[in-house]
Amino acid sequence: MALNRIIRDPKIMLGKPVVAGTRITVEAILEDLSDGMTFAQVMEAYEGLTEADVRAALDYAARYLREEGLVAAE
Repeated sequence: MALNRIIRDPKIMLGKPVVAGTRITVEAILEDLSDGMTFAQVMEAYEGLTEADVRAALDYAARYLREEGLVAAE
């Protein structure tokens, strides 16, 4: 899921992972959710953001952390 919706490009937001076609960072979505915002509130805060985009951001973060853990274990 995240592979299609989340991209990294050094020309967009300094290479931070963003929702494809936007400048909305995974980091911003995660911060909003951790501040207690609901999916609906996050989607309302960013025009055009869908529930699938929010879920893709969560999936991307989980995959990143999973891979990071594997590197750290080596």
